[in-house]
Amino acid sequence: MKGVSIEERAIMLAHYIIDSKDTVRGAAAKFGVSKSTVHKDVSQRLLGINPGLAAEVRAILDENKAERHIRGGMATKLKYIEKRKNMVG
Repeated sequence: MKGVSIEERAIMLAHYIIDSKDTVRGAAAKFGVSKSTVHKDVSQRLLGINPGLAAEVRAILDENKAERHIRGGMATKLKYIEKRKNMVG
């Protein structure tokens, strides 16, 4: 993301998260920045740039946070299903 200002990056990240409903980790991977950078951009910097957009992103991030235990459980379940397949076959 070289050549892009911090403000532009924050807005781009916000639009991406809103459009895709992706997680902070997903946005970080997509844009090639750390998840700390994504979180700071959309949680703190965006408030000063565009409070309305920041509120929209916060709603998505809160939804992702509420669902993360479900995603973690599914990942664990798939891990053990795969492990069982490898033991049998």
